[in-house]
Amino acid sequence: MFGTHDLWLFVVSGLLLNMTPGADTFYILSHASSRGFKGGLAAALGISTGCMVHIVAASVGLSALLVASATAFTVVKVIGALYLLYLGFKMIFQSASLVSSQRARFVSFQTIFWQGCLTNALNPKVALFFLAFLPQFVDQQAQYHSLSMLFLGVVFNVNGTLWNILIAWSATLALQKLTSDHFAIRWFHKTVGALFLFLGLKLLLDEH
Repeated sequence: MFGTHDLWLFVVSGLLLNMTPGADTFYILSHASSRGFKGGLAAALGISTGCMVHIVAASVGLSALLVASATAFTVVKVIGALYLLYLGFKMIFQSASLVSSQRARFVSFQTIFWQGCLTNALNPKVALFFLAFLPQFVDQQAQYHSLSMLFLGVVFNVNGTLWNILIAWSATLALQKLTSDHFAIRWFHKTVGALFLFLGLKLLLDEH
């Protein structure tokens, strides 16, 4: 189908990968806790858009060029790492006081969306993942490999987006009882901020 093989295995594998908790999960949870379902939804859609950038790039061969060029890879990696560090510090200091926690409620949904998008779009490790994962399910006899890669990427991304939206909805219901517990909310945001700091440093120190 669409120049692919073992599509069922791809879908199952993709779902399992998407269901594995990671930075995206905690990013969605942090905004669902402060802005409710709409905040979590904005985060999920931003993450999906950032992934789509890499899917299109992998399909047309741009990701391969990025990986092949040590300079380009390093530039994108450093920018992505610095952005993760920025988000980490921002989350920690916004949670430093009750007033800051209240201000977090006024972060626009557009800002949440674009932050989620950039955390993925500026991470070259995401490009490496799609370059390694998608071609395994492309039929070598397919006439248009790029379209097959794009199809698989869209399937993966749609499944991931649906899962992330479910996380946002579930988190909103689960965290409703904690919205009045400012101490718990502050420490949750500090934890997410620390995670982003760790991921930023890890990305910065990783070798090509």
